[in-house]
Amino acid sequence: MTKHTDSSFAYQAVYHYLVGLIDTARGEREQKLPSLRELALRLGVSVSTTKYAYALLEDEGRIHAKARFGYFTREAPSPALSARSESLLDTVFASARQPGMLALSSDAPALLLSLQGPLLMIERELARQYPQAHTPLYQSLGESELRSVLAEHYTRSARCYWQADDVYIGADLRSVFELSLNALNLGGSVALVESPCSWAILRALQTAGIRVIEMPLGDDGRFDLPALGVLLAREPVRLAVLSSTVNMPQGTLMPAQDKQQICKWLAEREIWLFENDTWGEVCFSPSPARYRDFADPDKLLVFSTFDKIIGPEAPYGYVLCRQHGEQLQRLFQQRGFRLSPTRQKAIARLYASKRIDQHLKSLQTLLLQRMRKMQALLEQHGDGQFEVTVPHGGASFWLKAARPVDMRRVFERLLAERIVIAPGEIFSQQGAWLQHLRLSFTLDWDKNIGHAVKTLAQAIKAES
Repeated sequence: MTKHTDSSFAYQAVYHYLVGLIDTARGEREQKLPSLRELALRLGVSVSTTKYAYALLEDEGRIHAKARFGYFTREAPSPALSARSESLLDTVFASARQPGMLALSSDAPALLLSLQGPLLMIERELARQYPQAHTPLYQSLGESELRSVLAEHYTRSARCYWQADDVYIGADLRSVFELSLNALNLGGSVALVESPCSWAILRALQTAGIRVIEMPLGDDGRFDLPALGVLLAREPVRLAVLSSTVNMPQGTLMPAQDKQQICKWLAEREIWLFENDTWGEVCFSPSPARYRDFADPDKLLVFSTFDKIIGPEAPYGYVLCRQHGEQLQRLFQQRGFRLSPTRQKAIARLYASKRIDQHLKSLQTLLLQRMRKMQALLEQHGDGQFEVTVPHGGASFWLKAARPVDMRRVFERLLAERIVIAPGEIFSQQGAWLQHLRLSFTLDWDKNIGHAVKTLAQAIKAES
């Protein structure tokens, strides 16, 4: 490997080298990685550079450290294992990472169109303008320029506005979500979530010891409002986690009047609204209503991430919250995320130049095209085995088996064909959506997707 003279980018090269090493070593047993000094000598960089690259990978959960023994890869269950003997969610994601697998389970729109190239180009320019020696290694609340740009991006009116001090940036979405729960003292409380719900949110709430009440969405993407009103009057709910625009993974869009009524009830009961804006920018409908348009701004927290839009080079998560700034600052400072200031500045320039806005228009157009292409394949090869909810945005379909079926057995049957689906039950803590699955259309379309859809329909038919 060529030695790097530009220390600003040495850690990136080490990071990518380690990712390749981890992927090659992936197996059922954890494997030891080179020591800091050994890797520094091998790649011709400083020990501090290798330490920083390892720290990034550890924050991402790819590796873990053992005192006095060094760094190790994490175990990855074999796709041949029965989904019943392991956590189904873990098996889905471990299987999707295996070589040669066709993952119909992903939800990454940036796979179709990313901003990775422009991001890295801006970062190289910034590295020349701002030498590493003159910038802090990291800022505990996030880089100030990016915080300012995000505050401006989310400000829409004199009522719904944000300042840079209201923005907090962390290593990933789950980290900032969990820190926010702690800062607002919501651990051990009761949360209302829409169902189906993101598995990442469900896991974070479970980790915080929060009792989850799932409110099912109808096929039209709406709650049973009378039932919801009764539930809020009966249960001591302190937190509601709801999608800003498109309800993912269902892909439906709740009417503005419903959101307004829900926000009214939440405000009357002083319930915190955590608005999930992860998919807020990939809605096919123009100017969709968001909960924050109607919510009590003093009981509102918005959270999101960059990677859905920009790509995997921007994995950071962020939150916007106008209240409890002292607690949020204290916990973020204690956590001490090690985030590249240059990378954050580059993301900020993408927003400030409106490059993000142009990219979103192109991405939405491409997503809509791929959605219609997948819809045609489902109609052509589905053989009447599933009912399709046509999404209003996002990157996937929400399918329901036309007849009762054990979707876990469908999942296992497809694994044998080296196809991975996301069964509906991973989007519920309470065993709901057993007849459903999420099917992505952000795929490698060079592969025979029509054959995969046909194989899916055959597997459902065989297990019905």
